[in-house]
Amino acid sequence: MHYSENVKLALGSVRSNLLRTMLTLMIIAVGITCLVGILTAIDSILFSMSDNFNRLGANSFNIRPLSESLRNRERGRQQKPSDPILFDQAMDFKTNYAFGTAKVAIESFCTSDATVKYGTKKTNPNVRVAGIDENFLNNSSFELEAGRNFSYDEVYSTNQKVIIGSDIVKVLFQENPEKAVGKDIFINSDKYKVIGALKSKGSASGGSSDRRVFIPLYNSKVLYGYADKAYNLTVAVSAQNDMEEAINHAIGTMRKSRKLKVSEENDFEIRKSDGILNQLKDMTSTLRWSTVVIAMLTLLGASIGLMNIMLVSVTERTKEIGIRKALGATRRNILLQFLIEAIVICLLGGVVGVSLGILMGFGVSTMVDGRFFIPWNWMILGFSVCIVVGLVSGLYPALKASRLDPIEALRYE
Repeated sequence: MHYSENVKLALGSVRSNLLRTMLTLMIIAVGITCLVGILTAIDSILFSMSDNFNRLGANSFNIRPLSESLRNRERGRQQKPSDPILFDQAMDFKTNYAFGTAKVAIESFCTSDATVKYGTKKTNPNVRVAGIDENFLNNSSFELEAGRNFSYDEVYSTNQKVIIGSDIVKVLFQENPEKAVGKDIFINSDKYKVIGALKSKGSASGGSSDRRVFIPLYNSKVLYGYADKAYNLTVAVSAQNDMEEAINHAIGTMRKSRKLKVSEENDFEIRKSDGILNQLKDMTSTLRWSTVVIAMLTLLGASIGLMNIMLVSVTERTKEIGIRKALGATRRNILLQFLIEAIVICLLGGVVGVSLGILMGFGVSTMVDGRFFIPWNWMILGFSVCIVVGLVSGLYPALKASRLDPIEALRYE
């Protein structure tokens, strides 16, 4: 008997016991939906987050003084905190760091309680002011809604130019960034001309990223500088694969800028921006295994139900099996017939489950504004699991059917 004939017989058996088979089929479909749907949703979320992190500077790292909490105790005494990265050191690093197309950005915190005024309107005294160079916006994923970035000459001069966040535009310019460009505003008592307005970036751990203004780096040094003022360095590389090599190169360059001796340890640290993403990937790995376990438990129940159906089917079709054997069907023919029938039922459930799983993944990717993709790997996994469940569930009933004595089977009523 050809495999195609066995498939036709299996489909005929499904039609003859439609309700009973559909109930088992739906249990299988639920398990496969959980397996494919949740795994697809996780991948879609991770893909979206990875894409967002890349735009937010996942391919970048920060250089900062070694934290006091990370300093070692020597002979019971706490070592003093590392010195801040000074303006000259930051500039020396930026000038001498040369690694492919990597770009170095310098930022300097000025104040977090500034008031910004335009005409009769003003903000609350909680605006953050920072001095930046020409690379900072790109390295930190700030995007311009209107206007332009600072030029090199503006960064290293006392030019009174400013780039403002979307919250400032909302308060002072009725949410119209085009209207803001070219206007004169006051940051506390200092007058600045707006040359750019930023797109909304949302909230970060340090507060709203939109409630801030950026002034040229050298201008911030003149107005807000002091002897040991700290400057922050961010290095952005073009490809994630270059990160480790870029970091090693940065360590060597910073040691020279800090004038450290060969025998001295680094008094600075490197922090990669993709740390949170890596932690989330580790967490979703556990979630994936949990999903697989839950789906397998559901499929275990489905397999028990399918085995029960197949045993009932063998009992109901005992006389049919006897007739087939009398006509020359071998044990192998009977075994394959019932195995293929179990696999067909599972695959039908798999088709329903995979379809629902893809729809679930599409729904999640739509909710998170992610990019949807066909989960070929999880589809293959889903159908593979269906085949395994079919084999496991159908093996015992198929063996029982193949071992029936044809004479006793023909006499069965």
